[in-house]
Amino acid sequence: MKNKVRLYRAMTNLTQEELAKKLGVSRQTIISIENESSDPSLKLAMKMARLFKVRVEDLFSLD
Repeated sequence: MKNKVRLYRAMTNLTQEELAKKLGVSRQTIISIENESSDPSLKLAMKMARLFKVRVEDLFSLD
């Protein structure tokens, strides 16, 4: 799944570590999602979208 997590993280001036702490996950989880080597759970995707104040569809796409 394609995502814009790195873009939104940069736009909000968060490090991977800071984003991980806000979401209650490890930095490795954020790295894996940003590199598109794993997909987040629905719950985590929704938490990310809420944090960045965007829709899940704005953050993740199937293309």
